[in-house]
Amino acid sequence: MDSFLFETNHHKTNRLTAPLADKMRPASLDEVLGQNHLLGKGKFLRNSIEKGEIPSMVFWGPPGSGKTTLAYLLADYAKIPFVPFSAVTSSIQDIKKMMKDLDGKRGKIILLIDEIHRFNKLQQDAFLPYIENGSIILIGCTTENPSFELNSALLSRLKVIVFNTLQESDIKEIIQKTLQDTEKGLGNRKLSLPDESIRLLVSYASGDARIVLNVLELVSNSLPADLFLVQEDFLREILQKKMPRYDKAGEMHYDLISAVHKSLRGSDTDAALYYMLRMLDAGEDPLYIARRLVRFSAEDVGLADPFALVLAQSVFNSCSVIGYPECDCMLGELILYLAMAPKSNSTYEAITNVRSELKSNPFEEVPKIIRNAPTTLMKNLGYGDGYIYPPETQEGIVAMDYLPERLQGKEFYHPLGSGKEETYKKRIQALRERLRKHEKI
Repeated sequence: MDSFLFETNHHKTNRLTAPLADKMRPASLDEVLGQNHLLGKGKFLRNSIEKGEIPSMVFWGPPGSGKTTLAYLLADYAKIPFVPFSAVTSSIQDIKKMMKDLDGKRGKIILLIDEIHRFNKLQQDAFLPYIENGSIILIGCTTENPSFELNSALLSRLKVIVFNTLQESDIKEIIQKTLQDTEKGLGNRKLSLPDESIRLLVSYASGDARIVLNVLELVSNSLPADLFLVQEDFLREILQKKMPRYDKAGEMHYDLISAVHKSLRGSDTDAALYYMLRMLDAGEDPLYIARRLVRFSAEDVGLADPFALVLAQSVFNSCSVIGYPECDCMLGELILYLAMAPKSNSTYEAITNVRSELKSNPFEEVPKIIRNAPTTLMKNLGYGDGYIYPPETQEGIVAMDYLPERLQGKEFYHPLGSGKEETYKKRIQALRERLRKHEKI
């Protein structure tokens, strides 16, 4: 076990060399911001920590929300040896070696696996026997949805603890505390941030405490020693451009494309454009967005505006040819058109209705009158017997049994009557009425 460092006060870092973000880690549960739903008086997690009855858990939340900090704190409260690992820098072999060394030599430990989603689902199985026999309390930290990233066997043994993004008021409190703290923070530097600089920094942080502390440290190191006022222009030079937080294979990907769809359905042009550009500017493949909009044009706009599908396919083709970033205006135009278009999901519902029927009765026979008869045998069996070609009739319509016998009279398509579909609704009602009135052949 000597090769592994056990700590109960891991967050107490070297004051001279540690980054500001480590120095300013909360030293008690009451100092943790933004997670009152977990750590407020009487809440489950706080009670568990204070009693020392800590279950294996996965902390799920955005970057800089306090997941790793809380893992360190609960080890202090529980007085249990603590071993931190990172799935980014450690292999599963490192953990297995530690587990082997642990057998028979020590009691229970808290094992922190930061970025646990970086281990694949087979590697995650290595933890199961140690959780089962009680030799470890596993605390996994992840920014990704555990439902997608952890295998079901491991997830069933962990309690999922959801962390909130820090609010603007929390970030402001962190800024003020850091500027005033003379022991761990920048109080001795006597920096002063005007309101406009604080607003810029809060906006840039987007709820991430680590970002705001790293920026403050960079500002402190970059500003000449005889200057104390952090003007907005200087801060903007430090910040440059921040890449948006986004994972094309993770939950935010699905959240944002869902937001695009639902904003389009709700005819909110501004929200739909906002979410689409968030995805595009974060590096999403424009063809993925274009494909989803082609589907939307058929499923949610449908026959209320048939041109929507034509436009969507045209935009998809254009994006394929011209690429990013020039395709942004094309996608924007399509987003605005689809948001303003009348909506009808009657085509989707008709398909659903037919598939439901097919699931129950998949083998209904095609009526002989509309079967093809390419051979003499088939003609002798009555295939196609009595069929009349509708265009050759005076009215252009022939009443006959087109559906299988058991399904005759079924109506799968029900137009909603929005946009152009109002015309189609009248048309289909008239057609169905004429078919009912005609004597069937």
